[in-house]
Amino acid sequence: MKQSSIFARQLLKWFDVHGRKNLPWQQDRSAYRVWLSEVMLQQTQVATVIPYFERFVKHFPTVWDLASATTDEVMRHWAGLGYYARARNLHACARQVCQQYVGEFPDSVELLQQLPGIGRSTAGAIVAQAFHRRAVILDGNVKRVLARYRAISGWPGKVAVQRSLWALADSFTPTERVADYTQAIMDLGATVCRRSRPLCDQCPLRTDCYAAARGVVEHFPEKKQRSSLPVRETCVLMCYQAEKPQHIMLEKRPPTGIWGGLWSLPQCEPVQVPEDVIASKYGYQVRAIEEAEPVMHSFTHFHMRIRPLRIQLSGAASTVAESSVSWCNAVKANAYGMPSPIQALVSQFFETLD
Repeated sequence: MKQSSIFARQLLKWFDVHGRKNLPWQQDRSAYRVWLSEVMLQQTQVATVIPYFERFVKHFPTVWDLASATTDEVMRHWAGLGYYARARNLHACARQVCQQYVGEFPDSVELLQQLPGIGRSTAGAIVAQAFHRRAVILDGNVKRVLARYRAISGWPGKVAVQRSLWALADSFTPTERVADYTQAIMDLGATVCRRSRPLCDQCPLRTDCYAAARGVVEHFPEKKQRSSLPVRETCVLMCYQAEKPQHIMLEKRPPTGIWGGLWSLPQCEPVQVPEDVIASKYGYQVRAIEEAEPVMHSFTHFHMRIRPLRIQLSGAASTVAESSVSWCNAVKANAYGMPSPIQALVSQFFETLD
């Protein structure tokens, strides 16, 4: 029997006993639910995704519901999951599926990859899991399993290393039970062949694993050489009117970039004068400014030090407010899609009013 056949057989035998079969996207399985789960699971753990997925499909049960939703609705239900470009691509993809394919996801890896936000591995997962057709996947868990199994040197982000991993993934993917196989190898990476403290004694592939045989499992896959992340600083303006202290100003961010499309507190650079920014952009005069404790928030490529400035405005605006500005009270706060650190600051603001 070929080594590739032995690999798949051992993995499926393990999956039948230990695999995860009750995840919410495995119930009433459809291309829509599989696609949604795969996008949410990108760089996000299953335990984190489950409650978001359940709330999301309750509000958007079909791709038509998602396609017809407003950007604010989508962002509000995504807020907290991070990597917000995923949500923007998700919305764009739903609309394209409805317009181009009458609400039916194509069953081809090549066609799926032409849709916004769907890469090769996500397309493979949709084809295998939803349409039960042979397709290859290579997410982070699969890369780890294969890199260790064949002791493949190099950081998986390098083109040559990735090419080797794709070839290996292709050679091991069976023609039968492809939905179970793709779930099995992801489950193995997530629950046994873990990034740290792998449970090699519980692995069905351990007898043929090169890294395990050499006692160097935790050396694979190799990590990218990184320098320490830079720290950037920004000021967020917690503006409220003296006459209406129970309302706080929110501003919708541009559709791309950090927190793109979400509602946030107005911001200014540390070198800018807040009074000048507020007067020129929003037409208000400032009565008082109080600085709160800074908050640290980490992104993939940098840390952000957020300095909250609690600002009491004086009188009415001298100019008409921009359409991207909204006044929010505690009751309506949950109706806005806000990034987690901003949501926390807004909640703290309203708590001080009690």
